[in-house]
Amino acid sequence: MPTTQTPSDLSTTPEIAAGAAQFLTPVVLDLEALVVNGKQAHWHVRGGSFIGVHELLDDLVTHAQEYADTAAERVVALGLPLDSRLATVAAKTTLPALSDGFQQWPDTVAEVVALIDAALVTVRTAVTGLDTVDLSSQDVAIEIERGLTKDRWLLQAHVAQ
Repeated sequence: MPTTQTPSDLSTTPEIAAGAAQFLTPVVLDLEALVVNGKQAHWHVRGGSFIGVHELLDDLVTHAQEYADTAAERVVALGLPLDSRLATVAAKTTLPALSDGFQQWPDTVAEVVALIDAALVTVRTAVTGLDTVDLSSQDVAIEIERGLTKDRWLLQAHVAQ
């Protein structure tokens, strides 16, 4: 698979593209892992708050896929390829493993919040790192951080005391 830069916007240099990809690629990989694990949790949540958590997990999955797409398209728009094949995501994600099988809703919420927290570490690293690399790419990371934080809040509210 070629890894050379393709022609893109004249204001973009290979250094900017490489720097943006350095920070946005891990974001894409973690978000793609969040999509798969979020759907797994969605199918297996059980208990009294099933419907609320089930529906929030569907929203989270939709949002995470949209965020991954936005970040990936930024890298590709800058002229670089991005590898988010399943094997690559599995090998490189920083998200913790998700329990298998059915889970009671409080356990599901706790595990998914931990997944979001891990993804937020990656996203916030991108926000910080992109500050001196490419402000447009940083805007992408900031948008993702804002959305993930909201999704986390909506889930965490189910178990907050």
